Amino acid sequence: MTALHELSAHELLAGYARRAFSPLEVCRAVIAHIERWEPRLQATWLYRPEAALAQARASEARWQRGATCGALDGVPGTLKENIATTGDPMPGGTAASLAPIAAQDAPPAARLREAGLVLLAKTTMPDWGMLSSGLSSFHRLARNPWDLTRTPGGSSAGAGAAAAAGYGPLHVGTDIGGSLRLPAAWCGIVTLKPSLGRVPIDPPYMGRCAGPLTRSAADAALMMQVLSQPDARDSMSLPPQVLDWASVAATPPRYLRGQRIGLLLDAGCGLPVDPQIQAAAAAAARLLEQAGARITPMAPFLTRAMLDGLDHFWRMRSYLDVRALPPARLEKLLPYIREWAESAAGFSGTDVFQAYAQTHATRVATVAACAPFDYVISPVAPNLPAAAEAPSPTNDPLRPLEHIAFTVPYNMSEQPAASVNCGYSADGLPIGLQIAGRRFDDLGVLKLARAFEQLRGPQKPWPTP
Repeated sequence: MTALHELSAHELLAGYARRAFSPLEVCRAVIAHIERWEPRLQATWLYRPEAALAQARASEARWQRGATCGALDGVPGTLKENIATTGDPMPGGTAASLAPIAAQDAPPAARLREAGLVLLAKTTMPDWGMLSSGLSSFHRLARNPWDLTRTPGGSSAGAGAAAAAGYGPLHVGTDIGGSLRLPAAWCGIVTLKPSLGRVPIDPPYMGRCAGPLTRSAADAALMMQVLSQPDARDSMSLPPQVLDWASVAATPPRYLRGQRIGLLLDAGCGLPVDPQIQAAAAAAARLLEQAGARITPMAPFLTRAMLDGLDHFWRMRSYLDVRALPPARLEKLLPYIREWAESAAGFSGTDVFQAYAQTHATRVATVAACAPFDYVISPVAPNLPAAAEAPSPTNDPLRPLEHIAFTVPYNMSEQPAASVNCGYSADGLPIGLQIAGRRFDDLGVLKLARAFEQLRGPQKPWPTP
């Protein structure tokens, strides 16, 4: 039999319904598994097993009465540290923060709590969420369960590691340039960066999304059913829309027939694509084509000016945060982040405006490039995961975004984009395939991911402690 901590959310809910096991039994099994892994993985913060057990007992009682409270009742999971939960501090991954106490649950936390999620812990992130790694001046260093010497990616570092390691089936992260998809790719799991506003978030910001990190497209869709419920606090949220998220689990490979899919193997700038990653993405395209999709190679559309403009705009944003810190707190900031932010000190107003203008240029170019297609597939990242201790793949604060040229365009264009595992390197490290869709077609993106899951063949066993 499959161990309880290995079961998907769908399998757990079905098991609860037929009384094969209880939420309390599952919670105990997941806690035991976490405690075997966590001394080395270091993915969690505010890990509260006793509180989780109390939630599981309450869920067990509801199942026994036949009065469940929501779609996820009794399923264990985690939330990224920067998603507010009532009464908990929010350091934002940095020792430079005063870690203000959250007055209320942020929208993703509120929806999951209402749906009955058993919250095991918050998960770690780097300083201000501005790194694609688990390196933090506040948290312990999160590591990749496939290879503890490697990064899980970031900024949803702990969430990606926790999902791959089996800390329950459901995890939530955030993404403003790749922070969901990079951990998903490097940890071999599934994510959806939704269309901007599909999942309400507080505070909202241009390009910023919250989304699921799971081991399957079906579980990601189950989370989206809950996360996409409306919340008036997000001024950028989409109008409520009834989507058939349950249909993702039943999506057959024939969904691919006739789909027009662009294949992007060159991002146009940034790091060169590792040959193993390029080969895995090309092999995925062949599988999709054999299943009836129409694959068309694409020319790159992101330019160096666009990538640098995004970088410079974010540098100035973080520089303003740096300038607001008193000297004693500034000294606690991760040196890489400080050097990156302070490099914007000499930017003029013209520099900042031109940098900001590149966000719109990126949006226009991305939408135009995707227009002929139903979906676009590509690598998630050009590189395999870097060393765990490295702040970024380049380890250069003046070249910090070289690895997000495939992912960041869809934040600026507000299009949904998923990551699903499509292979492994010679060293056994996962490789992510990005699937991007038209704006608002979040459901279609997850359906394509589910269809691909059925084509790709057996996956390697999940890593164990």
